[in-house]
Amino acid sequence: MQCALYSNGAIESQHGHLKRAIAQALLLRGSRDFESLGAYRAWIADFIGRRNARRAKMVRLECAALSELPSQRTSDYDEATVFVTSSSGFVLRRVFYTVPSRLIGFRLRVRLYDDRLECFHGDSRPVLTLRRGRSHGNGRRGHVVDYRHVIHSLRRKPMALLNLVYLDALFPRPAYRLTWERLIAAGDPQAACKIMVALLALAHERCCEAELAAVLTEQMGQEPEDVSVTTFTVDLLALRARFAPTAETMPEIVVNLPPVAGYDALLPSMGVAA
Repeated sequence: MQCALYSNGAIESQHGHLKRAIAQALLLRGSRDFESLGAYRAWIADFIGRRNARRAKMVRLECAALSELPSQRTSDYDEATVFVTSSSGFVLRRVFYTVPSRLIGFRLRVRLYDDRLECFHGDSRPVLTLRRGRSHGNGRRGHVVDYRHVIHSLRRKPMALLNLVYLDALFPRPAYRLTWERLIAAGDPQAACKIMVALLALAHERCCEAELAAVLTEQMGQEPEDVSVTTFTVDLLALRARFAPTAETMPEIVVNLPPVAGYDALLPSMGVAA
């Protein structure tokens, strides 16, 4: 028993040493911000590679005593079963996830990986893949929200936007959050909810999320500095016209049919079959 405790303690203590070493390396780096998840993983891999290089001799001794790897990969995920509620989402490990409304009322089998969730419903292939979220340290739930999953419900009840518990996670880009703050500051919550829901619906239906965000950012940047934010407005008609689908016309196709008598010239070359 003492041997097992010592072995476990030796392993767990290394986890603590590694966490402290990473924290120190980030302090020396000067920032915890990375361009992408891939950049962070590359930095971690390089840091751990240099750290483990000092143990290369010990690793070679251990490798000589290791058995062959199993023929199949072991499971690197946890499984859970969730129920999709009428709010088009489910809660798993104190994190609320939204899913497409077509899955409301279904039970999903979920595989939890370190960075994602794969959701299954009676099939060997996942019906949905979600980014994995984390709950907050103060006990509050985390939220992984895709506005495209709930926009249809919000269009029926736009005022629900005002009191959404996951409002901070709803906006896909900073420009939408800033627009919401400007609209609320204008002093008319009902109009703000209707306009914001309409903007999110436009971004979803016209597949112009990034382009619309750029336009909103431009409009907010054109406001005079001496004008109060209470005058901020959004011209929905102009935006809908700007991102309206391009009207396409059917091409005019002219078919010239050869004269029937022209086929007689082919008969001699067909021989007996003619």
